[in-house]
Amino acid sequence: MADDAVTRAQEAAAAAAEAAEALQVQAQEAIKKAEEAAELARAALEAQQQATDAADAGGGFDTPASRATQPPEGGFDTPASRATRPPASAGPLGADQVAAIRSGYAFEGAALEMGALVNGEAMPDVPVRIPLAMTNRHGLVAGATGTGKTRTLQVLAEQLAAAGVAVFAADIKGDLSGIATPGEANEKLLQRTEGIGQAWTAASFPVEFFSLGGIGKGVPIRATVAGFGPLLLSKVLGLNDTQESSLGLVFHYAENAGLALLDLADLRAVLQYLVSDEGKGELEGLGGLSRATVGVILRELVTFAEAGADVFFGEPEIDTAEFLRVASDGRGIVSLLEVPGVADRPALYSTFLMWLLADLFNDLPEVGDLDQPKLVFFFDEAHLLFTGASKDFLAQVVQTVRLIRSKGVGIFFVTQTPKDVPADVLAQLGSRVQHQLRAFTPDDAKALRATVSTYPRSGYDLEEVLTTLGTGEAIVTVMNEKGAPSPVAWTRLRAPQALMSPSTDAAIDALIGASPLLPKYGTSLDRESAGEILTAKMNAAAAAAKAADDATAKAKADAEFAKQQAAIEQQQEKERKAAQAEYDRLMKRTSGTSRSSGSGSRSRSRSTGGSKSTLEQVLGSKAARDVLTTVVEGIFGTRRRK
Repeated sequence: MADDAVTRAQEAAAAAAEAAEALQVQAQEAIKKAEEAAELARAALEAQQQATDAADAGGGFDTPASRATQPPEGGFDTPASRATRPPASAGPLGADQVAAIRSGYAFEGAALEMGALVNGEAMPDVPVRIPLAMTNRHGLVAGATGTGKTRTLQVLAEQLAAAGVAVFAADIKGDLSGIATPGEANEKLLQRTEGIGQAWTAASFPVEFFSLGGIGKGVPIRATVAGFGPLLLSKVLGLNDTQESSLGLVFHYAENAGLALLDLADLRAVLQYLVSDEGKGELEGLGGLSRATVGVILRELVTFAEAGADVFFGEPEIDTAEFLRVASDGRGIVSLLEVPGVADRPALYSTFLMWLLADLFNDLPEVGDLDQPKLVFFFDEAHLLFTGASKDFLAQVVQTVRLIRSKGVGIFFVTQTPKDVPADVLAQLGSRVQHQLRAFTPDDAKALRATVSTYPRSGYDLEEVLTTLGTGEAIVTVMNEKGAPSPVAWTRLRAPQALMSPSTDAAIDALIGASPLLPKYGTSLDRESAGEILTAKMNAAAAAAKAADDATAKAKADAEFAKQQAAIEQQQEKERKAAQAEYDRLMKRTSGTSRSSGSGSRSRSRSTGGSKSTLEQVLGSKAARDVLTTVVEGIFGTRRRK
């Protein structure tokens, strides 16, 4: 049996070795196929890069020659795709479709020029535009990294400012600071602008630089904790529903108690007070606070402050009306917020911008539909706003986006894919500028199909076009003057007139130093607020408690002293009475002895004319009494010690 077991073990080992060898062969084949696929992918990417380089040589946009070499959706060229692709000289749209686009963007009122229709070649006679009055119906600028979103934002901001509309934008990468400096012409730039019918001239625009709490360059933007509110603060702290509700209760108490919440120190002071012995009764009628919940909030506040957020809260709080200013020449001022380190604190950045919108919404009056908005707000890296957002927060964002247009404010969300923005927000957007999307993964392909499904029907195969757009090209559809969507247009976008790279540090410093807002907001203030009030209150309570304790201790000491004094006096009185009693007893005894001496004595007394006996005279004298008292006191130990 042992031999059989050995044989079976050897057979099993041989079978396992054969299986391992087969798996190794399969693995080698899989690796070979993967290498072949990678080689194909590299070839496709090289072809795409060559197309991009050719586009750059033609002015930063695609040309028919470069587009003919670009791979279709998925990054690979196939005979089938080449067979279905239109010739380089011909576009996907027929004459009727081109005419429909031409009429669809021929607006009567003022409009922002986006660029020219692309139908194989750029068509300068078919401009693509956005009605100025519709920019307060909000919009979306989307596209993969490096496809030209920032330049599109700059083109829109420049034209809005030229039309007298104020602009607010966060300068994530520092590129937008070039708006303050005239652009620089070159052959490549002029070649591509002439190709779309843009008469390009260099120009600069009025710019105001801001920074969050003074971190970075610019006029500091600060907000008070009370102005920020519990909902936004809960989001940035990552609190759950219970903790958010408790924080709202704290804000409610502080407002009713007249405790100004200016900075994070004030909020910490109120939280600590409400769970202290002195303050825990303040919220009995409102449900009270859990020490555990307050502990979580305090820990999150500490982390928040250590990340540098404490400098964002305080006074003077920025008046958001400063972002609606117009320069003396009638052009709108472009407010650029420098936000360094966004990747480290995305929630802070996005929530702070949302506070600005909420504050604008609360402060601005209703104006209805205007010929042009008062302010257009560009929300760059918009996905940061919605990451990890609670339902209540999303509801507030949707409400703000829906209603703020009636206050004369338009919002453009700038992000990588439309899926970064919730559907309820997307439903409120009137204009869409979609740059190239990439479909290298199944998730990308799914997102691409979802994006295509949201566009009106058109003559384009959008699933292919969106993956082959060149840098500086986009699929555009806007809300026309009647509130209906315009035809989908493949657009080659205009070039900015200002510098497409950052302005110099010297130029930025000069503009900041000359800002009329710097004296007003440049220096932080520290007036009496909740922290100081509660500290004084708790110090006063501690002093009163100490005084009460001292008074109680003194009263006890006085009572004990009085008790001891009374006992001493009582003992003394007792001793005095005992001495007096003994004195009286001795007197009575001596008095009895003199009477017992008989008639002889009485006769002597009478013979002396009734005078007292000698002993009576001695004992009755004051000196004798003093001596006797001293003797008695010495006998009974009642004599006072001196």
